[in-house]
Amino acid sequence: MARFRLPKPRLIPAEVAADGDGAVMGFFDHLEELRFRAMRAFLALIVGTLIGVAVAPRVLKFLVAPYGDLLQTLGPTEGVVSFFRVALLVGGILAIPVITYQFLMFILPALDRKQTRFVLLSIPAVTVLFLVGVIFAWTILVPPALGFLSGFQPTIFKPEWTAPLYLGFVTSLLFWMGVAFETPLVLFVLSLMGFLGAGALIRNWRIAIVASSIAAAVITPTIDPVNMFLVMGPLLSLYVISIVLVAFGSRINRNQ
Repeated sequence: MARFRLPKPRLIPAEVAADGDGAVMGFFDHLEELRFRAMRAFLALIVGTLIGVAVAPRVLKFLVAPYGDLLQTLGPTEGVVSFFRVALLVGGILAIPVITYQFLMFILPALDRKQTRFVLLSIPAVTVLFLVGVIFAWTILVPPALGFLSGFQPTIFKPEWTAPLYLGFVTSLLFWMGVAFETPLVLFVLSLMGFLGAGALIRNWRIAIVASSIAAAVITPTIDPVNMFLVMGPLLSLYVISIVLVAFGSRINRNQ
């Protein structure tokens, strides 16, 4: 009797499967796709971090300038850890286009050509917005935050900050504000594809306030309300901008 051999299943990346036929992937296919996307994003971060190691000394001097003095290290490894924290920040900034692309291509499987074009065209703008968020945090948020913290109860506390704590505070604020500034455009792209509407954002405004307060508390790991509200204000403003952009994107999607 003739023997028939079933063909081995072949995993199809999202951009190949995006033929508009609504290709469906199984659970393990999704896991493989996640591994594939995560590995590419991780490799991009490694390459960016290697570049960050080369420029870290100059970036460190730039970040320490507002403090106006040398940072203390209380342990033998704190200087090394702080150095690579800055190198990782630079690597994250350089790798953000690749990371964003891999993230979008994973959460939006089986895109048609028009939707894939929207994703590709959004990558440069998302990168620019990330950099705008970093610049905004450095010029608008960092000076008053450091001024408040260094001048708090000066007759009782003398500010002599350590490198890990100071750089951890600054780099966390810069990076996460950069990520937050990407949010409106990412939601706009989702609305162009018909995955999101402005009504959902408006109905969940209470959740947005709670989420913004939690995010502000995480980004600024201090218990003072001043720094928390300095971060929370821009996050809520970005949410309002997102509602406007999503409403505009939904209208474009309906008219197509």
